[in-house]
Amino acid sequence: MKPLQPEQSHPIGHYRPLVLLGEGAMGQVFLCLSQDGRVAAVKRIHPSFSKDDGFRVRFRQEVEASRRVSGAYTAAVMEADPGAEAPWLASVYVAGPSLRDAIDASGPLPVPSMRRLIAGLATALSDVHRAGLIHRDLKPGNVLLTSDGPRVIDFGIARAAEGAEFTSTGTVVGSPAYMSPEQAEGRDLTPASDIFSLGALLVMAATGQGPFTGTTAAQTLYNVVHEPPQLDGVPPEILPVIEACLAHDPEARPTPTQLLDLVGPIDHEGPVWPVEVQQLIDAQEAEVRHVLALPPPEPPPPPRKPRWPKVTALVGAAAAVVALAVVQGFAPVAGTVIEPDQREPVAQALGVDRLRDIDACALLKGETFGDTTLEPSAYSTYLHRCRFGQGGFSSGSINLELGATIDRSRMSATGDRVAGQAVLQESTSSGCSRAVASPSSPQQAITMEASEDSGMCDHLTAALDLAVDKLRTKPPKQDLPDNSLARADLCSLIDDQAVQQQLGVVQSTTADDLSTCRIDAINGNGTLRAELTPASTFGPENSYRDVEPVQLNGVTGYQNSRSSACSIDWKHRDFEEGSDQVLPTIETASVTYSANDDKAKPCENAKALANSVLKNLPPAG
Repeated sequence: MKPLQPEQSHPIGHYRPLVLLGEGAMGQVFLCLSQDGRVAAVKRIHPSFSKDDGFRVRFRQEVEASRRVSGAYTAAVMEADPGAEAPWLASVYVAGPSLRDAIDASGPLPVPSMRRLIAGLATALSDVHRAGLIHRDLKPGNVLLTSDGPRVIDFGIARAAEGAEFTSTGTVVGSPAYMSPEQAEGRDLTPASDIFSLGALLVMAATGQGPFTGTTAAQTLYNVVHEPPQLDGVPPEILPVIEACLAHDPEARPTPTQLLDLVGPIDHEGPVWPVEVQQLIDAQEAEVRHVLALPPPEPPPPPRKPRWPKVTALVGAAAAVVALAVVQGFAPVAGTVIEPDQREPVAQALGVDRLRDIDACALLKGETFGDTTLEPSAYSTYLHRCRFGQGGFSSGSINLELGATIDRSRMSATGDRVAGQAVLQESTSSGCSRAVASPSSPQQAITMEASEDSGMCDHLTAALDLAVDKLRTKPPKQDLPDNSLARADLCSLIDDQAVQQQLGVVQSTTADDLSTCRIDAINGNGTLRAELTPASTFGPENSYRDVEPVQLNGVTGYQNSRSSACSIDWKHRDFEEGSDQVLPTIETASVTYSANDDKAKPCENAKALANSVLKNLPPAG
């Protein structure tokens, strides 16, 4: 919910706007209060649609049909004005998150919740189809979750937009990932199209990922028409129901009534939704109560009559051109206008393998928080981490790390959420820290740390929020060759059998972060690390370490020994990525071995460990 801008405070028919609930391709949705005290969700249509007479005719027809829809799992239409300067539609307000937001917050739904979701949506579609309507845009954003089940909203409204001048003749309005094949191809639709959309929606609810999602809208539409659905992770208890919905032939798909038979009797004992989803519902209900208790926003004074109509007309024409350009930019397939869902699922965007390719410095470079503008430090020579600020060490520093391993036992929740994920914090004596864990790998996270004098402690959550949002939209990637160790899963490069001969039985091999793998064994433990190293301090050039050359399999390493531990570094390749690199760097690999026995020879074991790794490394090129 967002506060109203002054121009949004004008009454909409008999409804007084209180807050903005959301906005999309077709218009804005407001939480409103009617004259008789009822709370409503009022959708005001975008002016670009309302200028088209054909749209108004279709909108009026769809509104009349929508008024005939009534049922426990739909949001009933209260009133509408297709003839208003900006047409609008008022529906009963439903307090609850969208299915999309719920999945982002709590992950895929468990089977009992899925069965209730299927039954509720099948019943809702039965009511919609009985009224002579086809929804045409059934997607996670148009399903709301309430304490007693799901609610379908916006039924029939997409039909009014088809063919409007704002789109173009023969276009289709919808969401690519949830379209039926016949809708993606612009063919005539039957109620079976909604059943296909329901199947795609259910896959997302059960797995967190749609069955046809591609890297672009065009690829997604191609997948819908030509590729089989990806159903990995769908629980076997509901797989037959989903497979039936996703039949390519509309005639082969079940009706809503047949769906209810397929899903079988529902156990109404126990909670409807997971605890995290119910908390979102409770929070939204409380927020509405708070909004209703506030003084109503004052509407702005009537707008003045423009003194320069010709200039105004020119500005309006320019705005129309810009609007058309934006819409055309969202139409990757000829004859299709879509409402894009641009953000990737959080689990995919924050996946460990995905993070290996991301340029951590470019993710937040130039962004301003409070009085601080983040610029990478000249000392920031890391593969998956960036240090922002002028200082090379702790003073005034801000660190962003991708895929950092976190110790949850030492962390607590702040109460904030980023993309539905809990923000964690760890107490430090010299500054502050925040983290958002990867849903697919909860022990690894996106972390930010700042020193007390950096001025960023009050802004770390906002910075994390922006970083995660960029990771879900257009993340900046490092321009790295395939042989870069930044792309490698370092633990997969360790030959357990070879290591076992030197270190004894290997007890565990775990990633400390994206650049470090730790090996714990009976006779000792070791680490393998990939780093960016200033060329001027590598090997014998490093005045802080006494090193000696050692011949490994095909390369020269530099050995540093201290009591029961020994480390060996070697150059893997020259590092040329990024024109902003201040310090000339090379990409290096290193192994460290620490023995449990004082009589052991740690450097011999470190050399054996290095040689076992070298044979699995990508060629340096």
